[in-house]
Amino acid sequence: QVQLVESGGGLVQPGGSLRLSCAASGSVFSIRTMGWYRQAPGKQREFVATVNNYGTTDYVDSLKGRFTISREIRKNMWYLQMSSLKPEDTAVYYCYAYGSQAYWGQGTQVTVSS
Repeated sequence: QVQLVESGGGLVQPGGSLRLSCAASGSVFSIRTMGWYRQAPGKQREFVATVNNYGTTDYVDSLKGRFTISREIRKNMWYLQMSSLKPEDTAVYYCYAYGSQAYWGQGTQVTVSS
């Protein structure tokens, strides 16, 4: 089993930046890919970004250039750096990990509002 805990969410003004963190524990050796999804109010959960064990990253097209995913393998952590935030980025952000199965964190709220 893998346990994931997100942190770093909060309230930020439009145009601001925020960095989310995800800490993994447990059977971390099984993780092959990791990343982030988000779910805005009244909408389905959507893919945001992913990074695999080779360091290859991928993003949803609409967020390329504003969001950056990174990882620290030794710390079993990965991050989502978000910049130029917009009100439509308001959502609960979930980190995930995939190895033999998918694992999810509990989510962290990001609210972009003036």
